[in-house]
Amino acid sequence: MKAIHITKSGGPEVLQLQDTPIPLPKSHQVVIKVKAAGLNRSDISTRENLGAYGNVATGTMIPGLEVSGEIVEMGSTVTNHQIGDKVCALIPSGGYAEYVAVESSHCLPIPEGISLIDAAALPETVFTVWFNVFHLGQLKPGEKLLIHGGTSGIGSIGLQMAKALGSTIYSTVGSDEKMAFLNARQLGTVINYKKQAFETLLKDENIDVILDMVGGDYTQKNLDLLNHKGRLVNINGMKSMDAQIDLLTVMRKNLTLTGSLLKPQSDAVKTMIAEAVEQTIWPLFRSKQIEPIVYKTFPLKAASEAQQLMESSTHIGKILLTMD
Repeated sequence: MKAIHITKSGGPEVLQLQDTPIPLPKSHQVVIKVKAAGLNRSDISTRENLGAYGNVATGTMIPGLEVSGEIVEMGSTVTNHQIGDKVCALIPSGGYAEYVAVESSHCLPIPEGISLIDAAALPETVFTVWFNVFHLGQLKPGEKLLIHGGTSGIGSIGLQMAKALGSTIYSTVGSDEKMAFLNARQLGTVINYKKQAFETLLKDENIDVILDMVGGDYTQKNLDLLNHKGRLVNINGMKSMDAQIDLLTVMRKNLTLTGSLLKPQSDAVKTMIAEAVEQTIWPLFRSKQIEPIVYKTFPLKAASEAQQLMESSTHIGKILLTMD
């Protein structure tokens, strides 16, 4: 099969298309013939720091955390799927490839009304939002949610999920184009942080949950915005992983600070998320309350170009690689 390998730490140019053996499934896995793979910020972090993630034997690795496609082989103990099933799946790595082996319990059926290609935009984003906003953040219907980066892959699906489940939504974006995109879809209150101070505009809103991927000086601003018993959930620190906060704010308002990385979660946790997502979120696709937002697709061989686009942060929604 063809697969994109990170050959060494560096920029997008280190991504190379190579011939690679088709993976064999373990007893609890299935092999998916990949139709499309989603790009995520984590893919770039892995490329820039291969030493922390790479295969010791080969010195390379195949990035990619989510795919869609067709099951073509199953392990001996798999009973929840069949050969020929169309699925999308969360995977620990290996998505930039024509085939991938994955835990059968991390595969979900393609939501009704969603194309097989577009379904690759769902696993990493939906799983991340569910685990962080609804599981760790405990967002409830009627509460208020702020997402920084409202047009990112996670932001665009997270706003839809929270709105569909009964929350009031707010977001920050970095351009008028992105602001117009969310406003056109009636996805809550949108602030262009390059023109207006979100911490000033939202100071009287009493936000219940904030999903932050910025970090740095956003952290204290977030704490100041939170309602009594509010929850701040961090999933990245694109501005900085270092933050200085006033602990009195936390104590006075009885706040919760938490966060997570999805990739290192155990298989059991990912299975728990998959089950909750299929039960709670998948029906919202059928009722058209949620849809994947795909900005652009690239052929597998153009993975470097696709990652360059992601690094530019000019996109809205998800970027996909296709295996046609």
